[in-house]
Amino acid sequence: MALTRLRWASCLLAAALFLTPQSLAFDTAVREAYFLAQRHDEAVAKFLDTYVRHLSPPKSGPYVSSVALYTPYSQLVSDISQHIGNYSAQQALIDHRGRKETVLCIIQIQLTETYPALIPDPARSSSASPIHFIPRSYDFWADFQFHFLDGEDELRPLTSSGHPNYSCGRQGDCILTGATVRLEFLASEFPTNEVQVEIDPPEGDQQTLGFELASLR
Repeated sequence: MALTRLRWASCLLAAALFLTPQSLAFDTAVREAYFLAQRHDEAVAKFLDTYVRHLSPPKSGPYVSSVALYTPYSQLVSDISQHIGNYSAQQALIDHRGRKETVLCIIQIQLTETYPALIPDPARSSSASPIHFIPRSYDFWADFQFHFLDGEDELRPLTSSGHPNYSCGRQGDCILTGATVRLEFLASEFPTNEVQVEIDPPEGDQQTLGFELASLR
């Protein structure tokens, strides 16, 4: 009996040591994200849209239509909302415990009339012959420069990637319409007050916007 009580006391001590303020804060955040994600799709979409900046079209050049900066908490809400069926708060805790916390930036770029999907072929440019057009490179987004500034210090992304976006017709013919760029930063290295995002396109004006991180959870 004494041995059993000792083992039970040891288990309680281990649990108390495990439930640090950090782990309790994490558990609370996941549970709150879980119950927020259980709302209807419109409510979740409205919540996630608070992390997005929608920009006006430029006079010329490519159109950076939106810049989203998703915190670890908003990513939790988005991830949990993707689950359909019997998905519990306990399972959400298990799935997300131990994951590396990041800040995710998603940038949407659209082609325009002045920065179209078809461009003149430089190899066949001649005033004596008709202009020959070729498709714009599918990875055209690689010609953009993205800067994230914490005051005078530039933040370096943990990962960066992009993919082209296409619009396809019924006959299977597809045309390039834009691109989606993803940059991920370690949350522990990201500022907590404000970050300035600068986007330099290969043509057109630079886009500069600031994110007040203190207002985002």
